[in-house]
Amino acid sequence: MRVVSIGECMIELSDRQADRWRMGFAGDTFNTLWYLRALLPADTQTDYVSAFGDDPFSAEQIAFLSEHGIGIARSPKIAGAVPGLYAITLDARGERSFTYWRSTAAARRLADDPAALAASLTGADLIYFSGITLAILEPAGRRTLLTEFAKARKAGAIIAFDPNYRPRLWAHADEARQTIGAAYDVASLALPTFDDEAALFGDADAQATIARIAPHGPARIVVKAGSDAAVLYDGGAMHTIAPPETVEPVDTTGAGDSFNGAFLASLLTGASAPEATGYAHRIAGRVITHHGALMPLQALAALR
Repeated sequence: MRVVSIGECMIELSDRQADRWRMGFAGDTFNTLWYLRALLPADTQTDYVSAFGDDPFSAEQIAFLSEHGIGIARSPKIAGAVPGLYAITLDARGERSFTYWRSTAAARRLADDPAALAASLTGADLIYFSGITLAILEPAGRRTLLTEFAKARKAGAIIAFDPNYRPRLWAHADEARQTIGAAYDVASLALPTFDDEAALFGDADAQATIARIAPHGPARIVVKAGSDAAVLYDGGAMHTIAPPETVEPVDTTGAGDSFNGAFLASLLTGASAPEATGYAHRIAGRVITHHGALMPLQALAALR
């Protein structure tokens, strides 16, 4: 089995203590692949497809991926480029705030070489991407990426898409609506969050979200709603699936990404879509009791 996730992995600065910061790596599509890697059989090939710089931080990023069993396929290394960066700060009430430096990040050029991109996707059983993957690219790069996804779907790959709408990354809402609609056209599986879809498309409820997305072609749609029940559309049938238990969160940073990773891992190992949704709730519930987006792999091993 081969699984590919494509997007931007950034340098994360967090846990500031006086003039010291903790440095790590994170990003929505990388976080989801982290949970896929943890929850799939050990012999599964996992690749994070992006673009990297030739600086020491990019080298450290690639080494971090390799150390945890994740390759980079044919991802380009671009001379003079560097990774994107963000910092997490807390206000007086303890609420998190994010500051980004990503306008010149190497990942914005991940679709510049169509041949390398096609080679990175060839042979994948699952390809995962998000609205952030699309938002950081120029229009030509978006078209290249969606064209390659359409080819991969025709070749038999599952194309999984989370719109993950972030208004600040888009020039205007119409651009986001058009691009996300085009992504739904090539996706075979969609993992939207209701609040995002309501903000962008004005959906009244999860059923309205499914009714809008389904004509684009995804046979499976899971509308996430945080700690509330998810609504699953599976080949025409609708299921409402609540988390199995109430969890007091410590940090909700990785909730949606871990849900996506667990859902996809469960499907790939033979579960039904309703079973996979329940499993995804359980994993996300475990992850939000842990600080940070990435729960240690060894802590997840028993949950495979």
